[in-house]
Amino acid sequence: MSIPANADVVVVGAGFAGLSAARDLVRLGHDVVVLEGRDRVGGRSSTTTIAGAPVDLGGTFVGPTQDAVIALAKELGCETVRTYSRGKNLIRWHGKVRSYRSTIPKLSMIELLDVSRIQWRFDRVTRRVPVDKPWTSSIADILDSKTMDEWLRYVHASASTRNLMAIMARVTWGCEPEEVSMLHAVRYVKAAGGLGRMLDVEGGAQQDRFPGGTQQIALRMADELGPRVVVNAVVRRISRASDGTLTVGCDGGAVTAKAVIVAIPPEHRAGIEFDPALPPEYEKLTEHWPQGNLSKAYAAYETPFWRANGCSGEALSDEGPVFITFDVSPSDDGPGILLGFTDARTFDALSPAERRGQALAGFTTLFGAAAGNPIDYIDHCWGTEEFAPGGPTAAVPTGSWTTYGPWLRKPIDGIFWAGTETADEWTGFLDGAVRSGKRAADEVHRALTG
Repeated sequence: MSIPANADVVVVGAGFAGLSAARDLVRLGHDVVVLEGRDRVGGRSSTTTIAGAPVDLGGTFVGPTQDAVIALAKELGCETVRTYSRGKNLIRWHGKVRSYRSTIPKLSMIELLDVSRIQWRFDRVTRRVPVDKPWTSSIADILDSKTMDEWLRYVHASASTRNLMAIMARVTWGCEPEEVSMLHAVRYVKAAGGLGRMLDVEGGAQQDRFPGGTQQIALRMADELGPRVVVNAVVRRISRASDGTLTVGCDGGAVTAKAVIVAIPPEHRAGIEFDPALPPEYEKLTEHWPQGNLSKAYAAYETPFWRANGCSGEALSDEGPVFITFDVSPSDDGPGILLGFTDARTFDALSPAERRGQALAGFTTLFGAAAGNPIDYIDHCWGTEEFAPGGPTAAVPTGSWTTYGPWLRKPIDGIFWAGTETADEWTGFLDGAVRSGKRAADEVHRALTG
């Protein structure tokens, strides 16, 4: 596909943020070109099939208050269904598998009290941190100097509570609690509406999913935009002329524009050369906003046999590589599909056969011998992708927010920033990506129209 020589706005990245921004700008009358380095649109949303049913290798779920992505999906005709959650949940804990029926697993009374105490302490801290400018909090320096693990130990969290919080960190940021700043954790949770809202299925962020997959939303946005979207166009350079115009150089050509929206994860901004160079704070931010790593495994069966056993398909495990599961089966009739989030630290380096074996062993431990004989299996390791690796979102380490936070999305010389990491609501989620794109589009529109 040919690349236009000129446009009003160039958007770098055809994920949910970039496509949402482009869509709004076109509706406002601007000529837009979207340049995407991958051979597909969707960013960290990628849908494939297993046993003939669509499944998401990346972003999967949506829930209440995620109004931006839900409204977008409805407008584009993408339907949602409830995530199956009837029956008992399972947890593998200290070598034993037990059942429970709430967000918090059935542990001992002492362990339950400690989890509730830590959740209360976490919520108290959250109230003191503003989402839009967390570095301005009176306790920002203290929180940003501690990892989440250090904070948990500081408030004397039990080993069981720390293990549960470690599972949360792995599925949320793709990292361990000792790798993420407590200020980032607090700000992130607040942007999602609290721990309960972020972790729950019913009434929470995992309540609904798209039976046709999430990537269909990106594909339909791209279809609307037509030839304005160019794939296989890795952006290498953004240069600014003395008259303020910007030229975006990519594989296959260059586009001159009045404004640019960079809608990619902060870490990946480092892959673009800026001329003249951006102020050092922008460059250092890319080094201190690393992507986490998270992998997924799916196993398909003739039917969702666990439902007949009274299980919801939801499970937690304190042993890898599978540490959390969900039932994403199309119906009671089958195929039955288990989704397992896996620990990238041990999972990604394995051969395909070893990954399959270990994932199925994890499913079998939780759901019985029948889980070891699937009719189909797939997995995906986001951290091993050649282009723009990592996911699901940034795992921001200590010292980053208080030092570089003000530059995360601050426009400079016609360059604007989008991406779910820059959102103030549902940061790290598909909804945050859509909101960030719409916010960046509004900033550009106001800049171009005075």
